[in-house]
Amino acid sequence: MTEPIPLSLYVHLPWCIRKCPYCDFNSHTAPASLPEQEYIDALLRDFDSHLETIWGRRLTSIFIGGGTPSLFSADSIKTLLQQIHARLPFHPDMEITLEANPGTVEQQRFDGFRAAGINRLSLGVQSFNPGHLKKLGRIHDHHDALRAIDIAKRAGFENINIDIMFGLNQQTLAEALSDIQQAINLNTSHLSWYELTIEPNTVFYKTKPPLPSDELKIAMQTQGQQLLKNHGFEQYEVSAYAKPDQYCRHNLNYWEFGDYLGLGAGAHSKLTNLAEQTIIRHHNVKQPKDYLNKEKSFIAEKSAINEDELVFEFMLNALRLKNGVPLALFTERTGLPLSDISDKLETLTHDGLLEKSDLLLKTTELGYLHLNAVLLRFM
Repeated sequence: MTEPIPLSLYVHLPWCIRKCPYCDFNSHTAPASLPEQEYIDALLRDFDSHLETIWGRRLTSIFIGGGTPSLFSADSIKTLLQQIHARLPFHPDMEITLEANPGTVEQQRFDGFRAAGINRLSLGVQSFNPGHLKKLGRIHDHHDALRAIDIAKRAGFENINIDIMFGLNQQTLAEALSDIQQAINLNTSHLSWYELTIEPNTVFYKTKPPLPSDELKIAMQTQGQQLLKNHGFEQYEVSAYAKPDQYCRHNLNYWEFGDYLGLGAGAHSKLTNLAEQTIIRHHNVKQPKDYLNKEKSFIAEKSAINEDELVFEFMLNALRLKNGVPLALFTERTGLPLSDISDKLETLTHDGLLEKSDLLLKTTELGYLHLNAVLLRFM
């Protein structure tokens, strides 16, 4: 691990106006008055507690997620970014993303986010169909979604992602394709298009909404992917599609097994200790009240990743990238020799599931279709 490892920052703002029935993220219904200043102060104390570990490095990207980060004022976001920059240098070509809910958008607020230093927006649209938006528990309608994207563009944002889901409750093929076509027509730089999954500890897990059959979901996916390809969107990850040179750099760092520091309630981190040649994971306390409590530690759990876990976690991320990763990245990011996995690579290559050269590691088209089976070989 002699090469510098990119370092990203994730900031979690945990409050929403209303929690959606499919959401398993660490989000909480917002109080009447958000403790903005108190939370920003806690985020900076959290950051300061890690400065000794990350000192001398620079940030390559920041992603502010949630929850609904756009509930926070532009002034609070500006203060946070300025204070972080005062503590650690930024990459000259820094990508700073803010997630926003189309139901919490207004021109002045987006102008303020742009002035604060945000240069990429991710809008959680999910669907343009009024019926499906209602079933998903979203607080916006399709008019709000269109208006939000227009406002974002008028505020000067050129790098915009739209989140769209398919495989929704009783969704038809025509409805799924209509959603993705409407997203394409808005001419943004990036689309995150993914299947609705029912996760434990969600309302949908308890109520079991009727979802389309597997055959229908496959048709939605394959025909939607063809639409995206026809309109110049490249699939570069399982659920990520972008115009050329518009890949999300923050997410690329996750998938290329870079380092990331997570700030905020429930945020996760993965940090390489260059001096000790170890990789440490930790996650913060989940409840905002605990995170704001100055008497408590921010960290709920901390552990080193052992060698077996390292191999699987590297592959779990890297093989999601459709174009693969440099083969040398395995040793650079894990500290392990290629000989540790050479037998498995040879077997998977022989089975037609991997393409391996001296420079590149990637799945074949067959391997990408059966990615979970490929990953199981590394457990």
